[in-house]
Amino acid sequence: MKEKYNWGILGAGKMSAKFSKGLKIAGKANCYSVGSRDSGRAGVFARENGFQKAYGSYEEFASDPDLDIIYIATPHASHFENTLLALMNGKSVVCEKAFSLNAREVREMIRVATENKIFLMEALWPPFQPFYKKAREVLNSGILGEIIHTDAWFSFQPPYDPDDRKFNIALGGGSLLDIGIYPVIDVLTFMGVPDDITACASFSPTGSEKTINAILSFNDGRMASIYSSFETSTGIGCQLQCKNGNMVIARGRDMNQHVILDVHGRGKEEFIFSPDAMGYNLEAEEAMNCLDGGRVQSDIVPLSFSLRLMETLDRIRHSAGIEFPGRD
Repeated sequence: MKEKYNWGILGAGKMSAKFSKGLKIAGKANCYSVGSRDSGRAGVFARENGFQKAYGSYEEFASDPDLDIIYIATPHASHFENTLLALMNGKSVVCEKAFSLNAREVREMIRVATENKIFLMEALWPPFQPFYKKAREVLNSGILGEIIHTDAWFSFQPPYDPDDRKFNIALGGGSLLDIGIYPVIDVLTFMGVPDDITACASFSPTGSEKTINAILSFNDGRMASIYSSFETSTGIGCQLQCKNGNMVIARGRDMNQHVILDVHGRGKEEFIFSPDAMGYNLEAEEAMNCLDGGRVQSDIVPLSFSLRLMETLDRIRHSAGIEFPGRD
């Protein structure tokens, strides 16, 4: 157990800046170092976000003996390589979603972490947040009864840039791994792994998928639909349609978290949560709590869930005809 853990950020982008705000309010976290392939960019990020060291080499960054835990926020296509680099240097890892590009790579990441007894966790935002905890509490109470259908979505309209990670197929571009992963998390969390999947997609000029819709069905008759797109702007949300009512969980445009409960015969109730730093500190705190307890994975986001998630994403991709050349 340490008084402070030295955190390093791999990838000096917007997501790293958001996570850094969470680190600053996570009690035992020390903003220690930043790694980028561009030393100038690493230096600017370190100065703007309060880190002590900046590296222009991933290898130098990962081999720093004083570095305890690495948060990885590089493009999806680099997560596999970057995670293995960190693990082979003995560093604990919190890797941003999507964990990698396919389940085969995720299995290897898990194998290396497990065999070397090093902490590894996918940085899945929803399970740590108060609105998700409230949704679980409501469902566990039984007041809504069985979930019959889930409708989950996430879309926004970024400017088209063929070199941007959202559209560049070589970087794992496409809406599914970038934002469609959130609706899939909802389905797996609240309903489990589907028995059948049917998906269709439309594609950008780069060959990356820009809109996808999938029907996920279960042998007991339950169903779910997921939608993600860079062509529309619906925001992010999930509606659980149950025998005794409905529940909507959503992140509003004001960035607050909302749970809207509508139980038959009781009317509507709304719960609003506004965690500091958008709750990114909760992921960091869980990682440090695990390290304090000598655990190599999280109970909130166990590695088994991350593997099921990537396996489900693979099934959706293959149904829709989405390929990552050389990585499938």
